[in-house]
Amino acid sequence: MAAARRLKRVAASQPGFLTLKPSSEPADLVGSRRKRVNKNKKKNWNKFSDIADVEEFLEDVRHQERTTGGLLSEKSDDTLFFVDLGQSEKPEQKAEEPDEGKKRKGKASRPLRIDLILQHDSHIPPPKDVLAYQQPNAKKLRRIAQKAEQLAARGVVPRRQKRLLNRRPIDRTVNKAVTEANNNPDRGYYNLWGQESKDSADPWYLQQTGKKLVKRPEKLNEKPSVLPAVEVIAPGGSYNPDFFSHQVLLQEAHNVEVKKKKQEDRLEKQLAVNKEDRATEETALREVVEGLIEEEDDEVGAPNSKEDDEAAVAAIAVTEKKTERQRKKEKAEKIKEQQRLSSRRQNAQQQQLFQLRSIKTSIKQQEQKTKKKQVQRKAQQEAQKAQPRRLGKLKFQTPDLDIQLSDELAGSLRQLKPEGSILKDRFKSLQKRNLIEPRERAK
Repeated sequence: MAAARRLKRVAASQPGFLTLKPSSEPADLVGSRRKRVNKNKKKNWNKFSDIADVEEFLEDVRHQERTTGGLLSEKSDDTLFFVDLGQSEKPEQKAEEPDEGKKRKGKASRPLRIDLILQHDSHIPPPKDVLAYQQPNAKKLRRIAQKAEQLAARGVVPRRQKRLLNRRPIDRTVNKAVTEANNNPDRGYYNLWGQESKDSADPWYLQQTGKKLVKRPEKLNEKPSVLPAVEVIAPGGSYNPDFFSHQVLLQEAHNVEVKKKKQEDRLEKQLAVNKEDRATEETALREVVEGLIEEEDDEVGAPNSKEDDEAAVAAIAVTEKKTERQRKKEKAEKIKEQQRLSSRRQNAQQQQLFQLRSIKTSIKQQEQKTKKKQVQRKAQQEAQKAQPRRLGKLKFQTPDLDIQLSDELAGSLRQLKPEGSILKDRFKSLQKRNLIEPRERAK
């Protein structure tokens, strides 16, 4: 470090050294008197060692080598300066207008001096980028290429190429959408505020980024019920209805009330208490006195019969071990039973050959039954579309008919008394069309 600083001081103190930076002056490079520090200790080496002036000097030297190819102090005056002689005194010649077919004769126009100054004039060639010429796994790839050339010379097709040749050709008749240029006057008019979005990007990219909506399933487009949103009331529900249509509507309301009455009577009948089951004074006294009087138990001590003794002996008796002769006999009987069952099965299969006609008729009858069941099932499904389904724990309750009696009919709209509620009617309509589940008001 001391030797480099000494060399810098010597070079800067020489009269022939020139600096390109105006801030670096010889007086500054020499430096003023420094503070005396004990450098025997290692902690003072980095703390009190100043190498900024040395780096500044070396940077100035490198800058001169890059720009001029060496130090300015070693350059000759001819390379640094030139004599400006001004314009040459020559008679002005009239410039002839060049013809279209002829080329202009004379020396080519020289570049301006300012352009020459701004050009890169470093005499040091740029360092060669070794990494640009390197290729990963070059030796392995070279060996694979040589092997492929040898196989091609012998006429052997590699396995990967065979797979590519055996692949099924893809139908590429679908033309890709070509994006039109913005400056094309014949392109279609695009409405910025329209509902349709113009997707010019890749559809897979739009789907992955969430900018493209997922395709809606067709089942979601189906309505849960075929009933209309607003049902038209019967003609008898008008404010001034016909007599017969009003009577028909009254009959429907009467049938509904009769049905409700029957259901209530059935519940009362099921929950009714039988008169015979009611408590009387005698039964009450018997219940109070129960347990106070001890009844004499009958003496039960009959001797066991012979049959009970035999059953006990048979249960206690230990089963004797089977002999080898008995086992062989049981095995032979088992084999005979299996042979008999297999022969019966074969005979039954042979008998079925003579029953082909009856089997065909039975199959036809079964097919007719299945078709009839399918038709019935479809009709039942169509009928269920107009009925409310069970969506929750509660069952849909049909609302009461809003009907006026014959003496309550009004002759005009002014005298008509409002009945029912529009909010309740819409709420029940949503339940009937299976849009929401039946609900009860929270208590």
